[in-house]
Amino acid sequence: MEKSRKNLREALKSQYMEMLMQMLGAQEDVGKTGSNEFNFPVVDSEGNEDFIVVKLVIPTGSRDGEEYDGYGARNDYQLKLKEKAEKAAAAKAAKEKKIAQDKARREKKA
Repeated sequence: MEKSRKNLREALKSQYMEMLMQMLGAQEDVGKTGSNEFNFPVVDSEGNEDFIVVKLVIPTGSRDGEEYDGYGARNDYQLKLKEKAEKAAAAKAAKEKKIAQDKARREKKA
């Protein structure tokens, strides 16, 4: 009997879940917190304890039938980062210009 696409995805997710938990388990106290999620404790440079949660998802696409495009998602994210950096650079330039104008105005006033 043929397995459904959903069952194949679940098996694949379980396989990678076990593989990742084994890789991290050698160095960390790894524990499952859900069917597709695990966590492990970490300590920052100042000794504060936290947890990192890793959740595995196999996206299937949108409800209108469009398949998930992993490469497209990567490109979209890179474009988003680039736009954010450009906006930050423009804001920094505008701030520096305003500071220079304010300084010139104060010097003129004095």
